[in-house]
Order: sequence, then structure tokens, then C-alpha cells
Amino acid sequence: MDVMEKLEILTDAAKYDAACTSSGLNRSGMAGRVGNTTMAGCCHSFSADGRCVSLLKVLLTNACVYDCQYCVNRRSNDIRRTSFTPSELAGLTIEFYRRNYIEGLFLSSAVAGSPDATTERMIEVLRLLRERHCFTGYIHAKAIPGADPLLTHRLGLLADRLSVNIELPSAKSLALLAPDKAKEDIFSPMAQIRDSAAQAKREIALYRHAPAFAPAGQSTQIIVGASPESDRQILMLSQGLYQKYGLNRVFYSAYMPVSTSSLLPAPEGFKPPLLREHRLYQADWLLRHYHFTAEELLEGDKQDFDPLVDPKCGWALRHFEQFPVEANRADYETLLRVPGIGVVSARRILAARRWGSLTFQDLKRLGVVLKRAQYFLTCNGKMVEGLRVTPDGILRHLVALERPMLAQAVPEQLSLFEEAV
Repeated sequence: MDVMEKLEILTDAAKYDAACTSSGLNRSGMAGRVGNTTMAGCCHSFSADGRCVSLLKVLLTNACVYDCQYCVNRRSNDIRRTSFTPSELAGLTIEFYRRNYIEGLFLSSAVAGSPDATTERMIEVLRLLRERHCFTGYIHAKAIPGADPLLTHRLGLLADRLSVNIELPSAKSLALLAPDKAKEDIFSPMAQIRDSAAQAKREIALYRHAPAFAPAGQSTQIIVGASPESDRQILMLSQGLYQKYGLNRVFYSAYMPVSTSSLLPAPEGFKPPLLREHRLYQADWLLRHYHFTAEELLEGDKQDFDPLVDPKCGWALRHFEQFPVEANRADYETLLRVPGIGVVSARRILAARRWGSLTFQDLKRLGVVLKRAQYFLTCNGKMVEGLRVTPDGILRHLVALERPMLAQAVPEQLSLFEEAV
């Protein structure tokens, strides 16, 4: 195969990996070197100044010794196999960068031979880019579970971000669907990345030229819908990962049927749970930025999110006794709990009300989404004039706001709801 044939196969094989995020750090260009890294998005995301920023998202090889049932690159799957040599992939990356096709590299790989052998080849790709081609752009690399810790450390010294994919939310599902993998092999490199990054930051504080270790942190991916775990189990796992391992992001990937295995949902008639993935991302955002806990969002015996409303609105409707909130007096934490108020608009409210009493029109100018927030707020002790406020009425209104998306994702449940109301 020529390089372009390999590129076509190995970029297509990488499309199921959702753990692609913004760079998370700034590194300016340097004399004699190529590229820089900015706080921007990647893989068809947008930076703060409106630029679309992209990475070359590719596998080093799709030849795998593992037989994970949910993976398109599993050993038993009859597909075309190929691999890049380290020099081929490094050369391809730098040529794409010089043509302004990409601004960085997202490098993952199937496990060819052994975790150590695969990691060594990935290290060589990054070494060629950093040392031979003097590339200082953004690089996200996948740490291979089971690899020698010394190799993982070397990978982290060359990459800006590392990720170790959990894939399945429980040890039981991992043993059933990916019997070649062990839970300990996944969590061990996570702990190593956390500790090495913290040590590197302490060394840089003492000596600013000390080498950085994965300065943009680490992330992981969880597949949703391939195994029977509930939203509560998945969100509790994510919360634990943020608290214990200091992850920057947990990514959720709706399972796409790539196998006829009896251990997985039957592909015939199966719809990828894209709305469920969306609700988990919304809940994850509440964990990271809104000071919610998984136990609050899915409390009691509630195991899954309501597909008809987002998790924040669902929580507010279940705790309607805490509303309405007075916009001119509520503290920051309370404002964050109001549907339609985000982190930025909550801070704007705190700043603006120092200069005078706020009205609903003021809130709208500050970025509050009044279509949602009006049911949960008062200004100077008054709600929006003529507004009817009952939990059932609010629920109908909130569902109506999301009706176009729900009509595509859960038409049966939407129809049942509309018949009931």
C-alpha cells in the first residue's frame, strides 16, 4: 500500500474515538521550530477567534491482538489491515501542517504485538516530530493500557495530552466484552499520568525549563449503550474519575453497531443512543462547572435521565420548592442551579447588580435564557407578568423547546407525552 491508502484506512478506523478535545494550553512559536499550540478546539471545533481548528486523527495501526467485541478493529473482524511506519506518519503530519490542513496530531493505535511494542512505535513517531522536524504544535496521544510505566512516562514527555480509554463502565462488562483487558491495566496508567503531571508542575515551579509532562492533562472515553449499565452507574464512574485521577474530560460515545456478536445489542433495528449520550454530556458539564453531584442529578432510585428534558431542568422540577429565586439577592451557587443561567451569565448578574436593581430585560441582555429561566426567577419579588407557573405547565413548555430534536431521537416517547398532556 502507498501512504495515501494507509491514511484512508487508518483515519477511518480512528473515527470511533470521541476523546478529542481542545488543546488546553498555550505554547508560542519558537525560532527554528515549526508550529505552536493555542487554547483552541480541534477536530472541527472552533477557537475563541472563530477559527476552525483541526487535527490529523489517525491510528498508527489497525492490526490488533485483542478481540474486543465492540471494536471495529478487533482481531476476529475481517477488515483490511495496515500500519504506518513512524517515519511515514511523522512525515505525513508535518507535510499536512505545512499545507495548513491541520494544526496538530491525535494519535491512537490498536495493540500490535504487545502494549510495549505499540507504545515504542508511538514514541518514535512523537520523537521524530519533536526532535527531527522541530514540531511544537499540539499532540494528543493514547496511552496503551498494560504498557511499561517507563514507556508511558516517555510518551507523556513528548505529548501535550494523554488519554487512557475505559470504554466500558464496569469490570463485569469489561470481562465479558473485552476479556483481553484488565481493569487494573487501565487505572494504573491513569494514576501514573496524574502523579507524573503533578511532579512535573512542582519541578517547573522550581526551574522553569524543567520538562513538562502531558501539560494539557488526561481524558478518557466511555461507550454508552454497548452494555447494560445505567446512566447513574456511568455518571458515578465519571465523578469518581474526576475526583480520584484529576481528569480534564470524560467523553461519552454512543455505541455504533460494528459487530453481530450475541453479547451486544442486535444491529438490526438498533438505534445508536445519541440522545442518551447528549444527556450524559449535559450532566457531565453540571458536574464540572455547576457544582452538582451525580447523587443529586440521579437521586433515590432514579437510574436514567429523562430523555424529554435536560438534567438541570429535570432537577429543578423535582425540587420546585426551592424556586423561584430572587435574581437581585441570590448567591452565585444558587444562581447556577437556575435553568437558563450559565457560569458566565451568573457572574455577570453578580457584577451588574452592584450598580442597581435588575429587571428581566436586564437579565436577557446579560445572557440569561429567559425561555427557561423565567419560571424559576423573580426580579424585585415579581415574576414575569401573566406567567402561569405549575410544574406540569413548565414541563410542557420545556419539552416544546426541544421538540425538533426529540422528534428525531425519541418520537415514541414524545408522542406518548403529548397524548398524556
